Amino acid sequence: MPEYLPPALILLTGALLIGILRGHMRTAVVLLSPLLTLWAVWQVPDGVVATMPFLDYVIEPVEGSPLRRLFATIFAGMVFAGGLYAYRLARWYELAAAYAYAAGAIGVCFAGDLITMFLYWELMALFSTIVVWCGNTQGARAAGIRYAVMHLLGGIILKVGIEGVVVHTGSIDLQPMQVTNFDTWMILIGILINAAAPPVSAWLADAYPESSPTGSVFLSAFTTKTAVLALIMLFPGESILIWIGLFMVMYGIIYALLENDARRILAYSIVNQVGFMVCAVGIGTEMALNGAAAHAFAHIIYKALLFMSAGVVIYRTGKHKCTELGGLFRTMPLTAFCGIIGALAISGVPLTSGFTTKTMISQAAANQELVAVYLLLGAASAGVFLHAGIKFPWFVFYQRDSGLRPKDAPWNMGAAMLILVVFCIGIGVFPGLFYQFLPYPVDYEPYTAGKVLFYLQLLLFSGLAFFLLLPLMRRTETISLDTDWIWRVLIFRILQKLGLASTAVGRAISQFVRRTLNNLLAKAGHHLSTEAPDTEEEPGMLARSRPIGRTALWIAVLLTGYVLAYYF
Repeated sequence: MPEYLPPALILLTGALLIGILRGHMRTAVVLLSPLLTLWAVWQVPDGVVATMPFLDYVIEPVEGSPLRRLFATIFAGMVFAGGLYAYRLARWYELAAAYAYAAGAIGVCFAGDLITMFLYWELMALFSTIVVWCGNTQGARAAGIRYAVMHLLGGIILKVGIEGVVVHTGSIDLQPMQVTNFDTWMILIGILINAAAPPVSAWLADAYPESSPTGSVFLSAFTTKTAVLALIMLFPGESILIWIGLFMVMYGIIYALLENDARRILAYSIVNQVGFMVCAVGIGTEMALNGAAAHAFAHIIYKALLFMSAGVVIYRTGKHKCTELGGLFRTMPLTAFCGIIGALAISGVPLTSGFTTKTMISQAAANQELVAVYLLLGAASAGVFLHAGIKFPWFVFYQRDSGLRPKDAPWNMGAAMLILVVFCIGIGVFPGLFYQFLPYPVDYEPYTAGKVLFYLQLLLFSGLAFFLLLPLMRRTETISLDTDWIWRVLIFRILQKLGLASTAVGRAISQFVRRTLNNLLAKAGHHLSTEAPDTEEEPGMLARSRPIGRTALWIAVLLTGYVLAYYF
């Protein structure tokens, strides 16, 4: 038996109780189980504290470290904020699935071996799919199927890699490895699928906006950041991740600028922000890994805040396209304020959490003399300000008046958003308090005159560019496709052509069979007819009268043939 109860099991029990209990008891479980899980997270000491036999191995379901506790802390805190935000609106089965999904993420945080990590990894895939389906629309059901297929594929690839490592090394320990063979490549690819690294990132922008306004808050927090944690633990310093991360950064910016759907803008922004973290893991120094962990922590907070503000807008108006919104700040001042704080944080504006974490990654690149990486990350910061820092709040809450006058957020949604606002500003104003929880000692000062001036100039000029190019920024009623064009368009058209071809072939075969049967029936009718069709012709061959002797002779011939066939 394990020596220590895994914190993930506490939250998993809470998910089960949400489905059993009703009324205030269910509300109590929704709000208290994340807090109890958070308490359990900080009871886990460093090192392996729980083991149990599994087949021929000894697995380690609970292993503590500062990095693991940091991620588990923000996951548990996000469950509390998401539960407070959602409990009055979300259905019980959506809350239960979201809590089980979060339990899988916390389980991955403390997994001390590859088997435990994989089991919790698949638990996340299962219940996150259910969260997508809880959107309860035809689009959500279809997106959920595509989401499940992609994560099933990623799970299979990850499992192949893990089995290869176990077979070739005999070890299931979760420890750093180099991408030098087929097994480690499979593990890396399986993790990158969950990180939404192109060209397999379309599942994120496809599924997250189709979920419910509350479901997208949970979805934004766990899958991609759990993948970042796995990369930090398994592939720190893997240089290929630098370029994968930079590609993700630019990819997310371009597609977010093209988008019209408010939540799809934020979904592509997740790809962009995770790119910063993947790039930092690739740099691999202690400062870079601190930056990846810190930025993941901060990103979960401000991204959830942005999805919360977008969710309130969708809940109150029923609309989600930028072309349908505008002028909402008049009747939704709290939601607009919280959305703006989230937008400033994601842009890395000084005195917000994004500045104190994102600049750490840039400084890590500069320390390693990666000039091109440093400059590209700086340019990406300007792009983030364009699509998430200005575009999202401008088109949703300001721009032209849409005529909509919805109510502001319900009290519980407003309270959840304000909690996240406090953390966005608190981490930005008091970064030293936050830095002490990072996995490595921190020797970094974000608020130097040079850094602040550089980022302020960068953000101000990108803001100026946005308003100068505002006519080009206005979106139309279009749908942006990326690699999902392969299955949404190409495969669909191929299957459509194959369907038409098979229908034509089937029709031709059916007509041939029908003609053949009609001919056979006509001939059979002719031969069985007792009356000659023409008075000058005899009756059908099988209907003619025959002498008894001739009939007996043919019966004897047939019996003889049967006996000979039987013996031979």
